[in-house]
Amino acid sequence: MPKKSKMKLRDKLEGNELDLSLSVLTEVPVKDLMELPKATTLDLSCNLLIKLQAEFCMLTHVVKIDLSKNQLQELPTEFGRLSLLQHLDLYDNQLQALPISFADLKSLKWLDLKDNPLGEELATVATDCLDDRQCKLCASKVVNYMKELQEVVEQEKQKRLEKEQAQQARREARQRRREEQQREIHRQKKAEEKEQRKRAYEEEQAKKKTETKSKRKMERRFPAVTSLQNGVVKIEKKGQSHGCAFPLLLFLFLMVFLVVVLTYCLTWTTNHSKICHMMQDLYTSSLPTMSKCCDSLQNFLMDCLSVVQKRFMS
Repeated sequence: MPKKSKMKLRDKLEGNELDLSLSVLTEVPVKDLMELPKATTLDLSCNLLIKLQAEFCMLTHVVKIDLSKNQLQELPTEFGRLSLLQHLDLYDNQLQALPISFADLKSLKWLDLKDNPLGEELATVATDCLDDRQCKLCASKVVNYMKELQEVVEQEKQKRLEKEQAQQARREARQRRREEQQREIHRQKKAEEKEQRKRAYEEEQAKKKTETKSKRKMERRFPAVTSLQNGVVKIEKKGQSHGCAFPLLLFLFLMVFLVVVLTYCLTWTTNHSKICHMMQDLYTSSLPTMSKCCDSLQNFLMDCLSVVQKRFMS
């Protein structure tokens, strides 16, 4: 309501009826009307209303509304909240349809929709309101029609909702399958890694076992070689028949003895010619045997050195 033509609503209230007709209103003063709960009958006819604000539906105390001879093109979506509304005059407006919530006007007993460009189906349902009986029939038929339409809308809404839920369920199922596949791939990967570690461990254990067997076999073959300390082979005497220390010492002793005797013979040939001849004959006759012994000793020493080298490398 423009400030220049602002009216005191209380001055227009007579009993429970508030007359705002012919007031050149372009919008309904809803806030002011909410302060007048006694005004259960509103006369808003013959104004310049094109639409009603959404807040208009908060006037739930109103029982009778006259909106005839305006320029209304539509009603608020929540118009059905006016649960106490019994009488509604919409004569001579520009309405083509009614909101679905119109079906919730359970108290509506009287309705006039004449001279509105209604849709064909709705116009057929809304009979001419030429008298009080026809207006009551119009209210009943329109409300029932809007209830059926509301059920159709609700069914379609429910179908859309079920369709959306089914789509959502399929999306969630696909997502769960993808997640399960990823978990399965992860489990397989972990299992493969574990199997690889197990094979590597078994190969390492087998390698160590083989090396241990080789060492034991070599120790059984050469029991005198027991350890290696500071790069020097330590030899223990296990017995004259199985060790390598005694033959080696005996061979060295004989070699030293032979060298001493030969040196002596070369130096004192005149006095000990018989002994020297005997030693020379012995030396000459034992050369082939000594050569074989040297070869055998060389092979034996090479085997001992090989065992020592392996122990040193491990």
